[in-house]
Amino acid sequence: MTLPASRPEPQTPAQTSFAADVRHGLLHAPQKELPSMYLYDEVGSALFEVITVLPEYGVTRSEERLLTRYANEIVEALPADVTVAELGSGSGRKTRRILEALCRKRPTSYCPIEISRTALQLCRRELADIERISIVGYERDYLAGLAEVSRQRKNGERLLVLFLGSTIGNFARLAATRFLREIRAMLRPGDTLLLGTDLVKPVDTLIAAYDDSIGATAAFNLNLLSRINRELDGDFDLHDFEHVARFNPDARSVEMHLRAKRHVHAHVGAARLDIDMEEGETIWTESSHKYHADEIPAIAADAGFTCARQWVEKEWGFAESLLAVA
Repeated sequence: MTLPASRPEPQTPAQTSFAADVRHGLLHAPQKELPSMYLYDEVGSALFEVITVLPEYGVTRSEERLLTRYANEIVEALPADVTVAELGSGSGRKTRRILEALCRKRPTSYCPIEISRTALQLCRRELADIERISIVGYERDYLAGLAEVSRQRKNGERLLVLFLGSTIGNFARLAATRFLREIRAMLRPGDTLLLGTDLVKPVDTLIAAYDDSIGATAAFNLNLLSRINRELDGDFDLHDFEHVARFNPDARSVEMHLRAKRHVHAHVGAARLDIDMEEGETIWTESSHKYHADEIPAIAADAGFTCARQWVEKEWGFAESLLAVA
């Protein structure tokens, strides 16, 4: 007697959430979409590190120039005793200058918060050589990790929250303000948030940054389908899709899509999902909104912060804004 095959089910809470988000996003009409956070598994995190050093992608180098030039000035603007919590640390390379400047003054606790275990491991290796640093990583989403760090701090200890790399650009405008308000709700007077924002620049420069000549960003984007195949029993054929970067002038954002090159039928067992896509139909995987430096203080105020200081790098076009809780 042959038993009917059972559909595989997600085994962990993270897989359950992933499957639910994939089902919801791929059934979303009229535009299929997938949350950008799922781009960053072990393979995706490694590919993104490659992207950050490509000549077309100036975001990381611009921010590193800013933090190298102004790290001491930023640290001087902070309260005396701070614990550092970073939302989406990545490898930690961009954070080094701030942590080195803090550790020259006093021993410092650093709490990277990442959904990618691989990124946390890279971060520990990257920063472990800094003297007088204590690193405690949190494999959580941003808000859950920050809530835990905030609860565990000592009386009188202030938090410096780092949200660098223009990750705020992955949120739509109103969603970005809501997210900043949620951060603000966990903070106390004397706490600060250092916010990185990529600035508006010519469209051809932006498109090249998200569609590089060697195809690293395309591989990064297509890996999301590979991840669904690996973790959720999907059967997407990556040859059926191509990476597309396009600029949305109304939102001032670069959008990444996966476009079907032909009719596609795919099954995702753990999401209990069968989908069909027509040639030319896309899955929207990420947006990166661009800002003007002078609009950040108003956004900060709307979220309950004061913009205490701002530093702008003009070669590429990037801003770091120090937002304070009064």
